[in-house]
Amino acid sequence: MQKAVNCIVICRLLQNYRFHRDILKIINGITYYKNMIAYTYIGPHEFAVTEKPKPVLKDERDAVVRVTLGSICTSDLHIKHGSVPRAVPGITVGHEMVGVVESVGSAVKTVRPGDRVAVNVETFCGECFFCRHGYVNNCTDPDGGWALGCRIDGGQAEYVRVPHADQGLSRIPDCVSDEQAIFVGDILATGFWAAKISGITAEDTVLIIGAGPTGICTLLCTMLKQPKSIIVCEKSEERLQFVQKHYPSVLVTTPDECEDFVLCNSDHGGADVVMEVAGGEDTFQMAWRSARPNATVTIVAMYDKPQVLPLPDMYGKNLTFKTGGVDGCDCAEILHLIEQGKIDTTPLITHRFPLDKIEEAYNVFENRLDGVIKVAIYGK
Repeated sequence: MQKAVNCIVICRLLQNYRFHRDILKIINGITYYKNMIAYTYIGPHEFAVTEKPKPVLKDERDAVVRVTLGSICTSDLHIKHGSVPRAVPGITVGHEMVGVVESVGSAVKTVRPGDRVAVNVETFCGECFFCRHGYVNNCTDPDGGWALGCRIDGGQAEYVRVPHADQGLSRIPDCVSDEQAIFVGDILATGFWAAKISGITAEDTVLIIGAGPTGICTLLCTMLKQPKSIIVCEKSEERLQFVQKHYPSVLVTTPDECEDFVLCNSDHGGADVVMEVAGGEDTFQMAWRSARPNATVTIVAMYDKPQVLPLPDMYGKNLTFKTGGVDGCDCAEILHLIEQGKIDTTPLITHRFPLDKIEEAYNVFENRLDGVIKVAIYGK
C-alpha cells in the first residue's frame, strides 16, 4: 500500500513540476528525471535554450548517452544562418560531443552502460551499398548521414539518443581525456578523410586554405602523411600566429599573397594538393588557381552561397576535384592515434563554458571574440 501511495505522489509531482529541472530521487534510490536543457533550432537565424524530455530508446539499435562535453561547430552556424535546408526546426543542435552511455537497445553489441564514448557526427547502418564501401555520409537509412543536430536531436543538451550505436559510438581509451576526444567524431574525422582522399605523397607540396578548427584538424592529419612541405593560408593574424607557435615547420601566407607564395615555394608551378577548408567568398577560386596542372583540389568547406566553376579559365589545368562531406568511418583509428600521442587537438580549446551558459559560448564563437578557436561546453 505504501509503495502504491508513493507512486501516486511521484506521478503527481512529475505532472505538477514537469517544467522544472530538479531531479527527484524517490523509491529505492531510483532517479526520476524531468526535463533537460537543450539548445534548439527554432528557425532561420534563431536558436534558443529550451526544455525537452530526456530522450529514450526508440529502436533496438539505439543508445542514450549522457553528454559530458560538447562543442560548437561552424556547421551549427550554417544551420542558424539558414544554409542547411535539410535542418529541421525544433531539433536540438550540436554534433560534437563525448559522453557516458546510459542505456542501450537489445541489438547493441559494441558498447554498454558506463562506457565513455565519442559520438560520430554521422549515423550509419553499416549495411547499405554506401556504408559497405566506406561512404557512410551517404548512408541510405532514414537516420543515415548527418542526422544528429540536423534532422534529429543532437548533443547540445544533457542527453542524446544515438541511432545505430554500434557504428555511431566509439569507446574512448582510459588514458584519453574528454577534451582529447571531443573532436574525433566530426572535425578530426573530416580532416582525416580529407587527407585520406587527397592522395598525399612524400613529394607533395600541400596547400591548406583556412586555419580555423577544421583547417587545423586537416593540417594535423596532413602532417601524418609527411609531405615535402605544407603551406597554410589564413587571413587572421591571430590564427597564423597559432599555426606558427604550434607547428613551426609549416609555412604560412595570407590570401593576398597566396598564389605568388605557393608559386615560389613549390616545384611545379603550384601546389600538388590543395585542401579548401575556409569556405570564404573567394577561397574556392583561390584553391584552383593555386594548384599546379593535374593537381588534386579537395573541397572540405561548406559554403553559404553557390560557387562558380569557370571552365574556360581552367581549361588545360586538368584538375581533379574531390568534394567534401566527412565520411566518419575512421574514428577508432583516430582515437588510437590520439592514444599514441600522434594527434593532439587540445590546443584548439581556448574557451570553456557550462551548458547553461551556451548562449554566451555561441556569442564568443560566432563573433570570434577573445581569440577563440573552439569552445568546450561542459555537461553536468
